[in-house]
Amino acid sequence: MKKAISIFFITQVLIISTYFYSSSMFANIEVAFLSAFLVIAGASLAYKKMVDSQLRSKSFEEKRDILDEIEDPHELYDDKVNDEVREGTLGYVEINEANADELDLKTIVKEEKAKIKTFSVKSMKYGARGTVSLYRIAPYIFLILSFIALKNNELLDLRFYLPSLALGIVVGSIISKKSLS
Repeated sequence: MKKAISIFFITQVLIISTYFYSSSMFANIEVAFLSAFLVIAGASLAYKKMVDSQLRSKSFEEKRDILDEIEDPHELYDDKVNDEVREGTLGYVEINEANADELDLKTIVKEEKAKIKTFSVKSMKYGARGTVSLYRIAPYIFLILSFIALKNNELLDLRFYLPSLALGIVVGSIISKKSLS
């Protein structure tokens, strides 16, 4: 945490030193840096709080690896499920071994539909909580209003503003990584 704070203050000292060269340049660099830094820091803090709240409420479920989901979206090749099917612990009847008269297609379709996760208010609540967090909204409001203020006061110079956004993103991600881990 101390290293993250020192990185931020070193960057701020370098930015403040640009004031002696040009006040317009300083305003562009400082506003762009703080905007990008706050957006990155706010997003990572909101994400951390959302994960912590899900861990406290124990409402999370074990997720598969994203490559697994892409390659096998229906878990057809999942070893755990296949072992349970072979052992008969899942309660499935092997379709290939069952007679056509014994298969109740309506029951099979109902069971499969029950397994499919649908969109629910509960899932929407968890997604909206991370998106509509004050930690995410406030930095974007600052970004927009500060950009408008620079433009209206005829101080906006994109030669300094855009690279400073990149600097803010880099410093914000480094500090977020160090302070949240």
